[in-house]
Amino acid sequence: MKNPEDLIPLIDISHFLNGDIEDKRKVAEAVDIACKNIGFLIVTGHGVSETLISNMYKVSAEYFALPVWEKKSLKMPPDRYRGYTPMGSESLASSLDQETPSDLKESFSIGPFNVPFDEYHFGDDGARYFAPNYWPERPIGMRRIWEDYFLEMDRLANDLMSVFAVALNMPENFFKNKINKHITNFSVIHYPAQDKAPKKNQMRGGEHTDYGSLTIVHTNTDIGGLEVQRKDGNWESVPWVKGAFSINIGDLMAEWTNDRWVSTMHRVANPPTSQANNSKTSLLFFHQPNYDAEIECIASCTSDQKPPKYSKTTSGEHVTMKITKHRSPGLNDFDS
Repeated sequence: MKNPEDLIPLIDISHFLNGDIEDKRKVAEAVDIACKNIGFLIVTGHGVSETLISNMYKVSAEYFALPVWEKKSLKMPPDRYRGYTPMGSESLASSLDQETPSDLKESFSIGPFNVPFDEYHFGDDGARYFAPNYWPERPIGMRRIWEDYFLEMDRLANDLMSVFAVALNMPENFFKNKINKHITNFSVIHYPAQDKAPKKNQMRGGEHTDYGSLTIVHTNTDIGGLEVQRKDGNWESVPWVKGAFSINIGDLMAEWTNDRWVSTMHRVANPPTSQANNSKTSLLFFHQPNYDAEIECIASCTSDQKPPKYSKTTSGEHVTMKITKHRSPGLNDFDS
């Protein structure tokens, strides 16, 4: 029998977004329990259009079906996290200093856009985080759909951070001025069908923890899906619920909460041999606060009995260190 602390709850956040004070409290309490126990939750009531999600999968499938040489024309450069990442370029487990084969995936990534042309965003400190996005010539409409989706994820992330603030016994707008110029990375990851057996310890996505405040995930199948490590060390499949998003917190949020909340190890499993011809696509919004946001243990998460475990850092310093580790040789001189 599973420990209740290992279970990933399904939470309808519409009761927080549209409810009264008591509704907000109940949702926040459920989120607090989930983030304390396992660091994962499944959310409904998010308000994201099913049509937009469907369009994202359609246009992304068209992009990943392009010839590799064409996709590589926008290959991610070493100085920014924008563009195409081909197979064999990343090993997520390397972020934990584990030696494993490269992950069986390819991806395309973008960051914030339509930001002011000013010192904060394009001066010496900010330019690395707000580098222009790359866009392929085809499929037609990819940029418009991806940007629409990015903005919806931005809105949802703001909603979730409001829930998080209340869950941590802080004012609902506590995080607002720390995420209003965020440096989020959005990636669509394609895990191709596996026409040959993976190498030893090779997975679609090696075991790792995420880096930032939270990650919003939508995926089109549970075959070869996301798995989270339980407290007993075993791996548990994250429930796949149609129309819902999987949310998990990252290392930054764990440190911010003085480890009140946990950033849990997870991975993307290979499909069963009988279903190895099934590909998988995931939409991942890696929410990251403003690059100059100071990250120090939140007051409500510390006490005389639980003094701060972590020294002050910034969001930018934290994510730079993490990304540098997980990029394979040749891509690991990341500067942003």
